[in-house]
Amino acid sequence: MRPAEPESAPPVFVRPGERLPAGARSVELESGGELPGGAVLDFEAPYGYHQLVLSDGRRVPMVTSPGRCALPGALRGWGWAAQLYAVRSEAGWGVGDLGDLRSLGSWSRKHGAAMLLVNPLHAVHPGIPQEPSPYFPSSRLFRNPLYLRIQDLPGAREDSQVLALHHEAEQLRDAPIIERDRVMPLKLRALEALWSRFRGDPGFDAYVAREGVLLERYACFCVLAERHAGLWTRWPARYRRGDSPAVAGLMTTDRARVDFHRWVQWMLDSQLGRAGRELPLVHDLAVGFAPDGADAWLWQDVIATEARIGAPSDDFNPAGQDWGVPPFDPARLRGAGYSPLIATMRRMMSAGIGVRIDHVMGLFRLWWVPLGASDPSAGAYVRYPASELLDILALESVRSGCGVIGEDLGTVESGVRSELRRRGLLSYRLAWFESRPPERYPTQALAALTTHDLPTAAGVWTGADLAELESAGRPVNRRAELGVRRKLRRLAGVSDGDSVELVVERAYAALGRARSRLVVATLDDASLAVRRPNMPGDVARPNWSIPLPRTLEQLRRDRLPRRIAAALNNRG
Repeated sequence: MRPAEPESAPPVFVRPGERLPAGARSVELESGGELPGGAVLDFEAPYGYHQLVLSDGRRVPMVTSPGRCALPGALRGWGWAAQLYAVRSEAGWGVGDLGDLRSLGSWSRKHGAAMLLVNPLHAVHPGIPQEPSPYFPSSRLFRNPLYLRIQDLPGAREDSQVLALHHEAEQLRDAPIIERDRVMPLKLRALEALWSRFRGDPGFDAYVAREGVLLERYACFCVLAERHAGLWTRWPARYRRGDSPAVAGLMTTDRARVDFHRWVQWMLDSQLGRAGRELPLVHDLAVGFAPDGADAWLWQDVIATEARIGAPSDDFNPAGQDWGVPPFDPARLRGAGYSPLIATMRRMMSAGIGVRIDHVMGLFRLWWVPLGASDPSAGAYVRYPASELLDILALESVRSGCGVIGEDLGTVESGVRSELRRRGLLSYRLAWFESRPPERYPTQALAALTTHDLPTAAGVWTGADLAELESAGRPVNRRAELGVRRKLRRLAGVSDGDSVELVVERAYAALGRARSRLVVATLDDASLAVRRPNMPGDVARPNWSIPLPRTLEQLRRDRLPRRIAAALNNRG
């Protein structure tokens, strides 16, 4: 697999005080001003996306970056990591929503938490079936309507149709598996009822103007996806490109439905903003997007359609992984001036105090698996222009005041972690992977026991996770799995006969001794969940659809979450 040649001249990257390319006549600033050219860029040059004017009159995009990400002072302390869809409450419709996130934030703040780390809230493909994985989105730019708290929308509590739908959804709260395909149609009917009564709002008009063409095209994609089944590559030819005249024509022929989808995103951003005001949020950015989704449709010219991102084999996934998402072609991405990356980061960073970048090693290289390959090990690494990608990440981070956490787990090549540290990103340190005690974890890091793809503490201690692996007939590295249990026993300082509740409490007390800037406890561990949210590669399992064994109201009353909070509040 060979990346394509760039289709246009990529931007040049010059920091204040560095040499300009030969023949630089002037620099037209993003703000509208101008700086003289010469041999060196003015030390006072502002950071931004500028135009370099050459002596022959050509204009070349130029990026001036601080080179290092922001590290806001508030991004310090401890917090909960939540798979929001799994957080059930008495007010919910069978799936965790942004009202639950707001309530979780309020409760957590009272117990000393500084932040909440939440799973990707990215939009999935419209319609049924609903994609359960938050890491297989249709769009990383926009958000999933499933997370709306319907009764908190304007007019919802006075609407008899919405109240009836809410009553119908109550029976889904106790289902053993999260029933997205039953919840989403109920929420969609409620949203359509409320939209039919919407008579306009200056706030909505301002939102539409601010989000511009990307929101418009995303809304158009949703309209088309509702009317044309299957992959967008099989839609009528006139609709296969977001920049086509036929798609633009939807703003005339289908304006009401386009505006409905824009209104839904406005409501999502409004509710998310309210949740973030209760407690600062750290968002999770998926490594890619679905090949049949809106982002692939929007940016089809810069993705490698004949490859999928994955990972080679490791101790926990001996067969390797194919994640099913197409990679950006690095040369075409450069030729596009990195506009997809800039737009995505800008949207993500505007909604929180931090962003966790899933598989941050992808800024350096990605494991490309040929489309259709049965064996992920048939893939190969493809290099990316890491220095330029990190410069853009730093620029967007500083502009938004948003910190960046790099999920640097798995196979990490030499030099990556040191470069990420130099660039101001927090490392991601998991007790399951660390050979050193928490006291020796790095300061510039987020420390945790586990993550969504790995065993919960209760699953490890009870043996339930290993039993599930073996019963599913998965290839199991039994030595590695049992090694995790030994690590947990040493970390918690417990004996084999101790209760799982004591083990979890003491494990987090030990983790709290980490000098790391952030420490995160999972709600899965606080609720003694024995099943991990996701078992990579097991398509028969209800991945991403397992509710927490305790409701939000029960967690508020339980002793274990309060004891974990108390232990983490006592960090030095």
